[in-house]
Amino acid sequence: MSRIVWDKTGERFYETGVDRAVLYPISSAGLYNKGVPWNGITGITESPSGAEPNNLYADNIKYLVLVGAEDFGLTVECYTYPDEWEECDGSAEIAPGVVAGQQNRKVFGLSYRTKLGNDVDGQDHGYKLHLVYGGLASPSERGYQTVNDSPEPINPSWEITTTPVDVPGYKPTARLIITSTKVDPAKLKALEDILYGTEDQDARLPLPEEVIQLLKPSVAVTASPESADATLFGKKASDLQTNVAVGADSITGTLKNVTGYTEFSSKPAEQSGHYLALKFDVTPADAVTTVELVGGTKGPVTLDADKNIVLPIKNNTQSVKVTSTKGGSSVTKTYALTNLTLES
Repeated sequence: MSRIVWDKTGERFYETGVDRAVLYPISSAGLYNKGVPWNGITGITESPSGAEPNNLYADNIKYLVLVGAEDFGLTVECYTYPDEWEECDGSAEIAPGVVAGQQNRKVFGLSYRTKLGNDVDGQDHGYKLHLVYGGLASPSERGYQTVNDSPEPINPSWEITTTPVDVPGYKPTARLIITSTKVDPAKLKALEDILYGTEDQDARLPLPEEVIQLLKPSVAVTASPESADATLFGKKASDLQTNVAVGADSITGTLKNVTGYTEFSSKPAEQSGHYLALKFDVTPADAVTTVELVGGTKGPVTLDADKNIVLPIKNNTQSVKVTSTKGGSSVTKTYALTNLTLES
């Protein structure tokens, strides 16, 4: 435990700016497959609404509070906009260079970036990617004025409402926020290649399920025999096993017939027999890892920080099952003991 310290060096964070805006008009298939750059963005204001509490009373007390659904809207301000925005703003080109207003408004997606700064790196500390789904723009006014000695460009703005999309395992949402400092750089680049396009593919806005699959942490686990001189419950691994090797899906070697293994268990019946000592290399290190002796009574047991375990083996028809999980990503491996020799 440690006392709270405020305003540490490197922890004075702030958020500023907006750039790299991309417009994704929705396709007839309901996908955002053709993104175009939106230059000239001067400001984006996010405006969540709803989630109003509704107090209910009974028995002369406040009985409970019901919370209404939350909505997400935003306002976009800019000096200019891409041609593709016109159909999102209720316009249609009826002849080359001729646009008619008061037409159907097209649903769209949007992405933009804001900068993260701190007291050490300034504005280059990191950034956030904002992904918006199901946007629908409302009509907006434009004010044209004569050119004078202080000319200014018009700066139109649009109020945008949204319709949430599905998120596996969570409530539907109309926006995702990705923080660069908390995401694997290689995975972040892969996401940005999708958002901004490459030489071989158009920019597109992936739906939340794809974003989750792309950014969720990759979990890996590798089993190996414990080193011969490692001490486990009062005995060295070399006292338990010899020539143990772990393959892709099986474990081979010889388990010695051990007696007097009193530190392994307080139960006399578990103080003699055959024991398999394994260690595990887990990535990321904080992934929750469990080991189960299938066909036995051991497990599933959650590994501690040392990532090793001793398993009491009854016969070689059993198998070892290890599972590592982190942030919705999981990997499971099973090792057969068929070729394991148990000394008599």
